[in-house]
Order: sequence, then structure tokens, then C-alpha cells
Amino acid sequence: MTNGGKIGVALLSMAHAHARGYADQVRDHPDCQTIAIWDDDASRGQPEAERRGLPFYTHIEEVLALPDVDAVVCSAPTDQHRDLLVAAANAGKHIFTEKSLTVTVSEAVDVLRAVEDAKIKFMISLPSRTRPEILMAKKIVEDGLLGDVTEMRARIAHSAALDRWFSGGSLWFGDEAAAGGGAFFDLGCHQVDIMRWILGEPACCVARMVNFSEAYNIDDSMAAIVEFRNKALGILDVSWVHRSGPNPVEIYGTEGFLGIGMMEGGPRIQLHSRKVSAGDLQGWITPTNLPKALPSPMQQWISAIKDGTTPTITVYDGWNLVQLLEGCYQAAREGHEVTF
Repeated sequence: MTNGGKIGVALLSMAHAHARGYADQVRDHPDCQTIAIWDDDASRGQPEAERRGLPFYTHIEEVLALPDVDAVVCSAPTDQHRDLLVAAANAGKHIFTEKSLTVTVSEAVDVLRAVEDAKIKFMISLPSRTRPEILMAKKIVEDGLLGDVTEMRARIAHSAALDRWFSGGSLWFGDEAAAGGGAFFDLGCHQVDIMRWILGEPACCVARMVNFSEAYNIDDSMAAIVEFRNKALGILDVSWVHRSGPNPVEIYGTEGFLGIGMMEGGPRIQLHSRKVSAGDLQGWITPTNLPKALPSPMQQWISAIKDGTTPTITVYDGWNLVQLLEGCYQAAREGHEVTF
């Protein structure tokens, strides 16, 4: 802790699109103090350090050795995650990291073991897990209101490739070696994680990916079909070439259907179930009694460090995400079914 009794946090890289947002969350939290910024790209990290009045480092060992640093927030390119996170864990620093956990499952295992051995507080940023409508979907499935789930569809997309969002310090998003993959690996993490969380362990998958826009030398549109061990099929559809339209989640079961669509006024939900009485719950509804949103991943992480609370998102969720991402990309690249 710092002299003021606050959690000292070092920011590891400003590479990710959400890096500044995380930095602001740390700065604004009454129990935290930002100590320093590290980045392997001085042209990216040093101006941000100057803007925030923080010391800047290019050697990770120096930052992790600072006595006031209790924790780190990692917003580095994904191919750096394994080395940075293992080093931070070995130094006894609590870890908050952007998704994906790592590029490969073998790297994810290294991080998982380091986190377990160090007994630190860990959090991976999967904010969809905290949203009321997703918590509702999880409960509806667990309560059996849809019967046995037979299929789940999830789409997420935006116009990153169409509008060439990435340049300069963020150009690594379009580099397969640094990012691990394109649209599906970056944006798809949210829906891939939700599907894995709701449907359980995957059995096998097939996938196809394309580079439609040629804005970056990486996939900008990809779809995968996953068979889960409970025999449910998952259809994942992710794109950086999406100009407009919904990003729905649909779950079908032997007893009903649940659809979630994001609208300007908030989520719109459709529930049909033979286990729920008819009336106001049949058809499209505007929810008024959704589960309460959980604290954000950052809030959960800080609370775990300060108060010893148990986060709802764990390093195992990070491993699960990487497993499914790696399998889908392998299936797409090699053109055949991949088993887990």
C-alpha cells in the first residue's frame, strides 16, 4: 500500500483501446493511486504518462520492483500478456487484464498456474458478465424455463474495418501475431465468453473466416458453429464490417425461447416458455425487474484486494475463453472440425 493506505497501481501499456478508460477508473477510485506507466512503445506510453503526471518506464522489471506498486492493470497487445502477467504474478502483484487472457491455451495455463501459485487477486475484463439481461439469461437457463437448450446464437459487430479504426499505437489490432486474431478474437470475446458460460464445456467446432474489407491483414468477419457437451449448438457471428443492425442473443430450448436485443432505450427481451404462464410475459417485453447489475470487473477487483471479497469472474474463465477462441481459429485456418 502507499503511504496514504491506498492500493498502488501500475499501468502496463496504453496499447488497448480501453487503456485510458481503465486508467481513469483507477485514478478516480478513492482506494487506488496510480504509481507509474510502463510501455514497450515510448511513443505511445510516455505522452500518456506526461499527460497524467506519472513516471514512465520501458523496463518491466523496474516497474514491478517499485515498493508502492501493489497491483497492475494490463492493456498490452495480447501476445505480450503471458510474459507480463506471469512476471507480475511472480512479483506478487494483483492483476487486472484486458481480454483475451492470452493468445494460446498453453500460455493461458502458464498464467493460471502463476496466479494460483502467487495467491494474488486476479480479474479479466469481461463486463458482459455483469449486465442485468445476461444475468437474467443465465438464470432462466439454469432454472429450466427453456427446458433443455438446443441452440444459442450470438452476434456482435461494429465498423472497425470499414472505418479503419486502428492506426499508430493501436495498429497491432490488425496484426495477427500481436493480437491473436481479428474481429473474432477481439470483439468476439464478449459473446464467446457468454456462450461458454451459459452452455458449458465445448465438444467440437467448425468455423469460417474472411478478410472482406482488406483494411488490415486479418479476419474482419468470422462465423463459428460449436457443439457443446450437452449437445446444444452454438452459432457465433462476429464482424468488423457491420454498418448497422442489431447484435442479438437468442437461446432456444425444448420448452421455449429467449431473445435479447439491445435497443436505444436499453435491452428488449422476448420470452416464450411453456413453463411460464401467458399474459404479459408472452411476446416482446420491456423488463422492469431484471437482476441487479453486478459491480464492474474493475470494482470487483479492487474490492477483492481491499476487502477480500470473491470476484464473480476468475482466471479459469479466462482460460475457458482462450480454449474456445483457439479451437475456433484452428478450425477456420485449417478448414476442418476441431475437437476439444
